[in-house]
Amino acid sequence: MRISGAKMVTESLKEEGVDVVFGYPGGAIMNVYDEIYKQSFFQHILTRHEQAAIHAAEGYAKSTGKVGVAIVTSGPGFTNAVTGLADAYMDSVPMVVISGQVPTAIIGTDGFQEIDAVGISRPCTKHNYLVNNINDLPRIIKEAFHIAATGRPGPVHIDIPKDITAEVANFEYPKEVDIPTYKPTVNYNKRQLKKAMDAIAKSKKPLLYVGGGAILSNCAYEIREFAKIANIPVVETLMARGVMGDDNELFVGMLGMHGEFAANMATYDTDCIVSLGARFDDRVTGRLDEFAKKAKVIHVDIDPTSIDKLVHTNFPIVGDLKVTVEGMIEAAKNMKFNDYTNWVSLLKDYREKEPLRYQDSDAVIKPQWVIERVGQTLGDKAIISTDVGQHQMWTAQFYPFSFPRQWNTSGGLGTMGFGLPGAMGVARGNPDKISINFTGDGSILMNIQELMTCVEYELPVINIILNNNYLGMVRQWQTLFYENRLSETDLSAQPDFKKLVEAFGGNGYRVSSKKEFDEALKDAVEKKKPAMIDVIVARDEIVLPMVPNGHALNEMTLLGDNNE
Repeated sequence: MRISGAKMVTESLKEEGVDVVFGYPGGAIMNVYDEIYKQSFFQHILTRHEQAAIHAAEGYAKSTGKVGVAIVTSGPGFTNAVTGLADAYMDSVPMVVISGQVPTAIIGTDGFQEIDAVGISRPCTKHNYLVNNINDLPRIIKEAFHIAATGRPGPVHIDIPKDITAEVANFEYPKEVDIPTYKPTVNYNKRQLKKAMDAIAKSKKPLLYVGGGAILSNCAYEIREFAKIANIPVVETLMARGVMGDDNELFVGMLGMHGEFAANMATYDTDCIVSLGARFDDRVTGRLDEFAKKAKVIHVDIDPTSIDKLVHTNFPIVGDLKVTVEGMIEAAKNMKFNDYTNWVSLLKDYREKEPLRYQDSDAVIKPQWVIERVGQTLGDKAIISTDVGQHQMWTAQFYPFSFPRQWNTSGGLGTMGFGLPGAMGVARGNPDKISINFTGDGSILMNIQELMTCVEYELPVINIILNNNYLGMVRQWQTLFYENRLSETDLSAQPDFKKLVEAFGGNGYRVSSKKEFDEALKDAVEKKKPAMIDVIVARDEIVLPMVPNGHALNEMTLLGDNNE
């Protein structure tokens, strides 16, 4: 079948089973959009900014496990997308991003809307391509989806010159992929696994340290099973929220800079830490020379470059996490472990001694209360997205997560403006769930134009603004570490968010009491339309616990440590 390069793009997406594409057209990608107009097998959602298209594809991918797809044009269309690409790269999100490029003959001549897209995307993608020959296009797209979804997932960028999309050639989509230089290790080394399992069995205080890789490899329930068989407690990173389910008796809490007391102390006290799909990020470890210093370290990761990168590993295991944990389960069934009852009880005592808490008030709404209330009301009916700032940490702390992929946030890059478009992707991919976006009065304005996208495509995202008139996390650091010199963090000048969302065609609410919030949330859920609840919250709350920079995890600042 002889077809144009542009049609090869849409036919290839059809072959990959793509059901939605997020994007924004322009001159260099016009031929592809002409073919999008003619086809009916996937939906195209026109975002109002290219960055939002990438974040929406991220939200879709994170919440469904499928490869997210976005299409943008050349020049500023692509540069607008770069923040999203970097965000997806940092959080290992499987995505394929297609960009238009000026015709091949004028590449390098500073043509209109020309940019070195592959040069820019190289450091923030798992792989990228500049298509030089139309006959390579089907193979490249096939490879891109394969690379994005296998090994350590990540975004793959394909840059297609306009003349390539206009040319005509024979089209046959490859059935298989063979990339000699890309062969991710799936199966673990059995001898190495036995050594690791023996170390666990001999330990007195083992701990499973679970990262976002557990979500990416779809092995949350296997981790729960292994923990139960061996009776080993579990801590989660920010990106792993939902792996264990917060009501699991072996779940100790989230660890890290704003982690729970019990989780951080568990990491300090353990004599054998088993890292499952985690990368020892600085926001998790605190001072590296003090992190789990009493412990033997077992590190399971599909990415060999992650092992020994930051923390010395006694027992490295390279392989697919799901396959490896399944192997651990089988081994555990035929092993005798030490009795960890006292260890598990100690960590429960830590949680009872110093639970996550805040000082509630009837005079003003506390942001933590809002998150707790949504959790009490919606629970597992909702998938939770956030922007970045204090509200993100409070949500990770106080929302009761119960299943994997219930949590959608920007972790590694910490991108303000992620929440609303990310929640759009969640809404599109999970119509049976309520898509909630917790945001701040700073973050929401970064991509607020996407309210129009929500309204146009009937994506019923409920945005909950925890409005404290501040860039809250920056203000917190200025208060604690810069002698309260509040430099450029006051956001008192802001729009009427209720009227603003109504201008876009959504439902708006402004609340300043708990009763008003309950009524607004109930109404927003029942109406199933894009909504924004502007919640006036206490201005000066800070996120605790907190591990200051340069401190170990056991050196947390807690509520009551001269900060009440």
